[in-house]
Amino acid sequence: MSVDRPHVTVCAGIPAINAWLHHRIRFPVGDPAALVTVHAGKSHGNSSAANTGIRRILILRDIEMDRARKSARTDVVACPADYTPPGGLSGDRETATAQAVAQCVIRSGASAVSVDRSTPAIYWHELAAAGLNVTCDPLDGVAARRVKDAQEIGWLRQCQRDTEAAVRMACQTIAAATVRDDGVLIRDGKPLTSGRVREAVDVFLLRRGYQNPEAIIAGGIDASDCHEHGHAELHTCEAVIVDIFPRNRKTLYNGDCTRTVVHGAPPKELIRMHAAVVAAKAAAIALVRPGVTGEAIHAETSRVIREAGFAMGMPSSDETWARARMTHGTGHGVGLEVHEPPLLALNGPALLEGDVVTIEPGLYQPGLGGVRVEDMVVVTANGCDNLGELPEGLDWRV
Repeated sequence: MSVDRPHVTVCAGIPAINAWLHHRIRFPVGDPAALVTVHAGKSHGNSSAANTGIRRILILRDIEMDRARKSARTDVVACPADYTPPGGLSGDRETATAQAVAQCVIRSGASAVSVDRSTPAIYWHELAAAGLNVTCDPLDGVAARRVKDAQEIGWLRQCQRDTEAAVRMACQTIAAATVRDDGVLIRDGKPLTSGRVREAVDVFLLRRGYQNPEAIIAGGIDASDCHEHGHAELHTCEAVIVDIFPRNRKTLYNGDCTRTVVHGAPPKELIRMHAAVVAAKAAAIALVRPGVTGEAIHAETSRVIREAGFAMGMPSSDETWARARMTHGTGHGVGLEVHEPPLLALNGPALLEGDVVTIEPGLYQPGLGGVRVEDMVVVTANGCDNLGELPEGLDWRV
């Protein structure tokens, strides 16, 4: 009787910051760790071949082992000392973990190992140094991360609920300001700036258990650049893009929501831009379902934007920016990272049931400003479930 060698995969890094590893084990430890998955070989003899199973071995710092046994998704919990190589372990924690991973693979009986796209190079180095044939599977874990389970969707739903509460607070704060003679918005006797609104958002989300990257609070001409975060005084009759994308400190999942607010009367062109963006968002959401590509959804967004008289993409070198343009894709996946597969853009793949994606068309015009409206949706068997509940309008007065 002969036995095929096992197929072994490795995903490694620091789970608190490596989304690919955290997704597999759901244990956000802050030290180096690795998941070694052994797909056992098949026995060949007089009886028919039978797969002998899959074994997942989590290797991490010894002081984390008890917590990992209680919480991590794995079959075996070990520390680097359990897989000490003949020459001993390095005094560097990450190197020692990588050396232990190599020994774990060797003891499994494998002669080759596949690593995922996120695994640091030190693991590749130590695996190769131990005489193993190392390859990378760039698709390993991609589909698993895209298809959210019920727990993940629950976490994302809560993240979006809290994110929308922050967006509502920011938009209403801007709408409720008074106006100085020169048009600058005033709040509590001082000019209302992007920074002041951003600080209020930071505090609001901190109290609810979120880490908040620098939110986009971009007013006036700042808003004509889709990724300008905003650093100026805010003015009446100008659009302010409010784009907030915090990460829950406990679950590590993200929210992502954008609305546009105007204090006072918006210019007619801005109203026209806003109407086109809202229509494009509705058309894109209506198309979302399993099997439809991200490219097709972006094409539908583009169709609505162009039919409204606006342009798509960055202008070419010989083109002037004579009319408002949408300069980015329609959306992206959201989960443990605020930007993850799939993209709703050129070459975007077919959607899967369980994908969670944003739909966020926008229009931007230098000298005038910009408009963006964004919701997050879950792809369901027959369409999608919109996690958003906020109004879409420009007027946020209570």
